[in-house]
Amino acid sequence: MSKKYVYFFGGEETEATPDMHNLLGEKGANLAEMSHLGIVVPPGFTISTEACNYFFKNDFTLPTTLTSEIRTRFNQLEKKTGTRFGDPENPLLVSVRLSAPFSLPGLGAILNLGLNQEIVKGFEEKTADERLSLECYARFIAMYGETVLGVKGELFTAVFDHYMDSAKHPEEETLSKKSLNAIIKKFKTLLGKHSDSILPDDPMEQLQKSIEAFYRLWKSDASMALREFQGAGEEGGVAVTVQAMVFGNRQENSASGVAFTRSPATGERKIFGEYRAKSQGARGDSEKFSAIEKLKNEIPEVYEALEKTCRKLENHFQTMQELEFVVENGQLYFLQTRSGKCTAFSEIKIAVDMVSEGLISKREAVLRVSPERLVQIFHPMVDPKAKIKALGQGLGASPGAAFGKAVFSPESAKESADNKEKVILIRAETTPEDIHGMNVAQGILTAKGGMTSHAAVVTRAMGKPCVSACSGLSVDVKRKKALLNGKVITEKDSITLDGTGGRVIAGEAPLIQPRMTSSFSRLMNLASEFRKLSVRANADTPHDALVAREFGAQGIGLCRTEHMFFNTERILLVRRMILANSEKEREEALKKLLPIQRNDFTEIFKAMEGLPVTIRLLDPPLHEFLSSDPIEVKRLAKEMKVSTASLGKQIASLREINPMLGHRGCRLGMTYPEIYRMQARAILEAAGKLIKKNIRVAPEIMIPLVSHVAEFKRAKDWILEEAEEVQGKTGIKIPFKIGTMIELPRAALNADEIAEEADFFSFGTNDLTQTTLGISRDDSGGFLPHYLKEGVWEDDPFVTVDKKGVGRLIQMGVEKGKSVKKKLQIGICGEHGADPRSIEFFSDLEVDYISCSPFRVSSALLGASQAEIKPT
Repeated sequence: MSKKYVYFFGGEETEATPDMHNLLGEKGANLAEMSHLGIVVPPGFTISTEACNYFFKNDFTLPTTLTSEIRTRFNQLEKKTGTRFGDPENPLLVSVRLSAPFSLPGLGAILNLGLNQEIVKGFEEKTADERLSLECYARFIAMYGETVLGVKGELFTAVFDHYMDSAKHPEEETLSKKSLNAIIKKFKTLLGKHSDSILPDDPMEQLQKSIEAFYRLWKSDASMALREFQGAGEEGGVAVTVQAMVFGNRQENSASGVAFTRSPATGERKIFGEYRAKSQGARGDSEKFSAIEKLKNEIPEVYEALEKTCRKLENHFQTMQELEFVVENGQLYFLQTRSGKCTAFSEIKIAVDMVSEGLISKREAVLRVSPERLVQIFHPMVDPKAKIKALGQGLGASPGAAFGKAVFSPESAKESADNKEKVILIRAETTPEDIHGMNVAQGILTAKGGMTSHAAVVTRAMGKPCVSACSGLSVDVKRKKALLNGKVITEKDSITLDGTGGRVIAGEAPLIQPRMTSSFSRLMNLASEFRKLSVRANADTPHDALVAREFGAQGIGLCRTEHMFFNTERILLVRRMILANSEKEREEALKKLLPIQRNDFTEIFKAMEGLPVTIRLLDPPLHEFLSSDPIEVKRLAKEMKVSTASLGKQIASLREINPMLGHRGCRLGMTYPEIYRMQARAILEAAGKLIKKNIRVAPEIMIPLVSHVAEFKRAKDWILEEAEEVQGKTGIKIPFKIGTMIELPRAALNADEIAEEADFFSFGTNDLTQTTLGISRDDSGGFLPHYLKEGVWEDDPFVTVDKKGVGRLIQMGVEKGKSVKKKLQIGICGEHGADPRSIEFFSDLEVDYISCSPFRVSSALLGASQAEIKPT
């Protein structure tokens, strides 16, 4: 028996079943589903995805049995409609559309297929409406010409607009027969001029060519880009639906439109949409459409039927639905239904409302909202209704949107901000010494870096937009300008960053401000019923700590003390400490830093009262606190009362070839134990001060970059000595833990030895990924996208944890650590802590908490709940 490629839909003869989405695509499967529900759809048939796969596997030829199958289905369709395909006296016209396994808006539709010059006349006689037949023919030529023959759609639009502009009444339905005949003639001229192929007269040949064109469209750049955006792979084909035409452009009680079962903007439970009277095609110039409510007055019986069908479909599919409909002479038809796209605000409201309405369970509501979409709630975003042309595209490294004047150095950013100017800081890549400029900028744009580069990590913590690894961007700091895809950006030019979509936009784009909703609170309360994993925040300032707590953080999983050192007063003290020529000079600088650090920790502990706060001792290499800029060196030499030349040599001597693997982390403590002693004392004194005031604190002191247990033991001894002295002086017992960040493969491999001494582990997945893979997160932007495109890596390992490499080390570290101490506290403090798929992995390992930037806490909380609900 030959393979079946074509499935009929419409009434009782409908062949498809609900499990055929992969075979018939979303549109084809849902048309069959509506038919089974007794909803009136124009009958037709769907050519399955298997025919498409055959086409590409067999040198672009259709299956040999497909034509006979199609003819059989046409026989059914002709009986149902009382018309005949290709019959000049009683013609059947059809629409042909793509039916993908997921929504691909804007791709693939040909209306009124089956017309030629002779059939147009027969259609006119049958309908007694010459204008209708001419309009349908014109639209068919344009759609076929663009989709099948490759003629640019704007050429047809230009012809049509010319006649619209010259009409006495510029409305499509009032175009004269003379104008429509002229349009058809010009359309055919365009086909001859811009295409090597012709428009066939034979309707069956028109259909065959259309099917082949749709298959090629499925592999086009536009389709591939949409599929990539949807997160869909390249595998699998596309289906094609062929459906009897109904005409919303008839003269009386006719229209076409789009309806949502709830508002896609607000989630309100009422029909939302628009329609256009006497028109064909449900989408177009929005100014010529009417709000759906107007249909209640124009054709009340149609509106009532529409409302009833909306409720029926929503109750059946249990999601907000988007429908396309046509009204022909007062009869309502549905062309398709699908799950509607909506804003994050409405998605949340609809999910929790459907729980209250008894449509879905709490579990389903929690699973329905994507954690990544929650970022829309907390950040401004570019108005989706605005017509935007991007100058360039990079990675959306930190969500949100902002505009400002371009600046190219942190000093310029600070100076402009002092003058109350909003700025966007543009750098090739950022370093810790840029922090004062980043702090005052509205957003950051970099040519290099990735999703976990310095710029990305810091801006996410700050809640500011960042576009990193911007393609085609070169930055000239000295000349204070940048070149982006041929466009010169000079200092003080206005630009907008879309950190969610990764776009760079010229000028000041319109932004939409965020807002919190009661629906969001309801969703998070539902999620908390399922979550086992705790979620903490990466926060370095009292402000960040307060923001994190407001978003639901259950503690601080990573406080990076180096981020506290970069304002003008502190950086000088840090530089004096680093460049000290004697231990005495270094200790003098540290004495001045001690009260500053103590105050920082006091305020952070107060903000997080009663919750754990994990503080990482100084981690980056010391040269990152020093500037090699000649002006900065000269200024520092003057302040330190040394020669510029000698200071320059001293700074140069601290530079490292590979600083990420150099003199940093606990290695600094080994060389300069007084630094770690000062920080430990500041933490403990801050805690003791608050305990004295009956404020609950839970400090956790974390030693970074440990690879050998001996390193950990030495640092631990210094901390315990400081603790003994502080507690002895104050008479206050201070509860605290000492642990380490596991970010080197050797530490994971020997986790049992380290666990003998440590109270907790926190896996620093950013550096563990770098050191395991031998890939720099800041430099990978030059080649990692190619690896992803070629399928070497399925996911960016700096976004989703590499389970087979990094993941195995984490698993080994957890198992080895807990084999020594069963109740050893385990945390995750890298950027992977907010990635839903990584969270699933961490949840399976039964770690105690994950930590992420404050503005991603809500996403992580939801992701942690979903990880418990989803089947393993």
